[in-house]
Amino acid sequence: MLREITIGQYYQTDSVIHRLDPRVKLVATIAYIVSLFIVNQVWGYILAALFLAMVIKLSNVPFSYMIKGMRAVILLLMITVIFNLFLTPGEVLISLWKLHITKEGLKIAIMMAVRLTFLIIGSSVMTLTTTPNNLTDGLEALMKPLKVFKVPVHEVAMMMSIALRFIPILLEETDKIMKAQIARGADFESGNLMKKAKAMVPLLVPLFISAFRRANDLAMAMEARCYRGGDGRTKMKPLIYQKRDYIGYIVLLLYLGLCVCVGRLLPVVLAAFI
Repeated sequence: MLREITIGQYYQTDSVIHRLDPRVKLVATIAYIVSLFIVNQVWGYILAALFLAMVIKLSNVPFSYMIKGMRAVILLLMITVIFNLFLTPGEVLISLWKLHITKEGLKIAIMMAVRLTFLIIGSSVMTLTTTPNNLTDGLEALMKPLKVFKVPVHEVAMMMSIALRFIPILLEETDKIMKAQIARGADFESGNLMKKAKAMVPLLVPLFISAFRRANDLAMAMEARCYRGGDGRTKMKPLIYQKRDYIGYIVLLLYLGLCVCVGRLLPVVLAAFI
């Protein structure tokens, strides 16, 4: 289960999406997440699904690899659906003891499930097609205007990139420790909630020790290479927009324009005719 989380991992291959400037991919990811909350109609979600399918196809990342990352968050998805399904007031469709499934709750539950699914897969596309170094450079370039307000842009971008990169590393470490503890007789499955919580102690203690050790090794490696922050630093591969990057921005603007039309203008037009 832990190995199935794809956020933070990089999939090595050659594609148009891989060659795009990281700034384009960061802006596109943010815009796609925003678009999911602009649309609230079936046609809007179909448009979002088609756009995501096109990007996945161009990225040359297997679709099965994208879907694999959904298995790790299926519990969060189910909790979100159940809460919206039973706790939203409205027209009652089905009654189960004191719980009621309403028409409005069913609609919101489906919308939230679709939104979360597209959001997770869309975010995974960015990390799967962007190396940690390019991701750091892209974040730093996009946040550069914040330097006017004395924000340490380079340091913030570096911390965000390191945190994102450590996700798959710590998950792999957790999987190794869990298997080692199970081989020593640890039981993480049986018992009530309190017993399961106590059983996690032999897992969490070595995991935290390993995380601190890795952080210390990283800090020492950065100091050994004379890292002193972003002031006066140059880049071996500076970010320069290419023709494909401008085309990417144009496609993104067209997609957002269609989302606004489908999500906001189309319901008004349909209501006027109906």
